[in-house]
Amino acid sequence: MARLSLSLTGPLPRNEELVAATRELDRGRRTAEEVRSLYDRATREVVELETSREFAAVTGGFLEWADLFRPFTQRIPGLRAGPLTRWFETNTFFRRPIFTEPPVSDGGVLADALPLDILRESPLPRKVLLPGPYTLSGLAENETDLSRGDLARAWAGVLAREVSALARWGYTHVQIQEPLLVVDPPSLEKENEVVAAYAPLASALEGVQSLVWTFYGDAAPVLPLLAKLPVQGFGIDLSETDPARIRAFPPGRVLGLGCLDSRTSLPEDPLEIARLVRELEGRLHPAGIHLGASAPLDLLPWETAKAKLEVLVAARRILASTGPSAHASSRAPSRRRVRAPTPPARARRRAARTPRRAPSTSRSRRGTRASRPTPRHRTSRRRVS
Repeated sequence: MARLSLSLTGPLPRNEELVAATRELDRGRRTAEEVRSLYDRATREVVELETSREFAAVTGGFLEWADLFRPFTQRIPGLRAGPLTRWFETNTFFRRPIFTEPPVSDGGVLADALPLDILRESPLPRKVLLPGPYTLSGLAENETDLSRGDLARAWAGVLAREVSALARWGYTHVQIQEPLLVVDPPSLEKENEVVAAYAPLASALEGVQSLVWTFYGDAAPVLPLLAKLPVQGFGIDLSETDPARIRAFPPGRVLGLGCLDSRTSLPEDPLEIARLVRELEGRLHPAGIHLGASAPLDLLPWETAKAKLEVLVAARRILASTGPSAHASSRAPSRRRVRAPTPPARARRRAARTPRRAPSTSRSRRGTRASRPTPRHRTSRRRVS
C-alpha cells in the first residue's frame, strides 16, 4: 500500500473553558496571564493528541489564530486587517485582508504566531498552514497598483521567505490553504496566472513536505491545474467531490483525502473510509495518501472534533490490519458505485428536486450541519476580535 499519513488540515476549535475565559477577559473578569495559561494547556492537549496518535506532524491546533489571515495582517508590512466578513457560507467570520502596498517580508515574522516552545516538547516534526496566493488575492481588498496576478505572485514571495525561515525551527510540513481554487476556480485563460503565482514558492518547498488543500468545492475539475503547482500533493474535500469523478491522478504525487466532513457533527464510518482509500489507491496509484478533515474543524464543538479525529486513527488501523493484499478478494467485485463518506452527488441531486431551506445550526438526531459555502462574502458585526 502507498505510504499513509494523518494530520490536522486546519485549526481546531477551542474548548468551552477557553472560550468562556476569552469572553471574560474582554469583560475584565480574567487576566491575560490566566487566559495565556489556558491557551498553553489546550495547545499541549492538542500536541499530545497529535503525538500519541502518530500524526505526520504536530501543529498545536492553531488555537490562537482568529482566522487564517490574521497572523499575517498583524505582522506583514503592506497588509492590514479590514472589516469582518463571512467566511464563505459558514457560521464564522474573518477580517478581510487589505493590501495597502506590495507586501514585503524578510521571513520569520510568522514564528511569533506559533507555539514553538510547546511544539518542541513533541518528537514529531512541525506543520504550518499558509493562505494560498490565489485565495488571499481573491478575498483581499487590493489598494495597490498591482494586478491580482502580480499581487498573488508577490504574496508567494512572502510565503517562500516564511517557509525558509520556519524550516530552521523544524517546520518540515507545509499546507497551503486554497478553498477559492474550487469555490471560484480560475478560467482557462487565467490558469497560467495561478501557475506563475506559485513560481516563487518552488525552491522554498523543495526541502519540505507540501500540500495544497482545497475545500468547500468540487476539486475534480481543477485537478489538471493542481498538477502544475510545485507541491508534493493536493487535498480534496470528499464532502463536495465525488471520488468516482477522480479518474486520473498525476504520478508521483500525494493524494490528500478530506474524509471527515467538517460541517456535520455526525461521525464517519472508519470502515467506509478504509474501503474508499483502498479503492482510490488501486485505481489512481498515488505516491502517498494523506487523510484529514475536509476543511477546518473549528466550526464544531471541541469534543466532537476530537471524536472525528479518532475516526482517522481507526481507519488507519483497519488499513494496517487488512494488509497490502486487501485489494484482492475471492468474492465477485461489487457493482455498487463508490461514494465518499458523505455522498455529494446524491445530495446535490436531492437539493435540485426540493426547495432550498435556510441553513440551520440547531442540533437534531442527524447531527449539526453548518451552512454550505458559496463564493459570496458578506460583512458582519458578529464575533469581533
